Amino acid sequence: MDNERNLFELAHWADEVDYAVTIANKDCEIIYMNRRSRETFCPNGEDLIGRNLMDCHPEHARATIRRLLEEGGSNVYSITKRGIDKLIFQSAWKLNGKIAGLVETSMIIPKDLKHFDRG
Repeated sequence: MDNERNLFELAHWADEVDYAVTIANKDCEIIYMNRRSRETFCPNGEDLIGRNLMDCHPEHARATIRRLLEEGGSNVYSITKRGIDKLIFQSAWKLNGKIAGLVETSMIIPKDLKHFDRG
């Protein structure tokens, strides 16, 4: 756990970005939430650090989380919540080459999102 803690002490860059970053370890324990993540998932000020990520998701999402933690890779989808469109990107993260947990970023998709074809 000390290696994880040291690694995420470096993650303070994420405190000031304008999208949610939530990180869990291999045991699904939430070990980091940036400011936007806390605003999104803890509107009443409760602290989710140390809570199990599985408690926050329905069974179909738990299956995806288990797969990501076993196999690696990523899961990307969009949602609409309270009239706001968001892009969700979940990905396994590694420490010393081994899957160590899951990171989720959630960002608002603007209605006037520009798209560039650079192919």
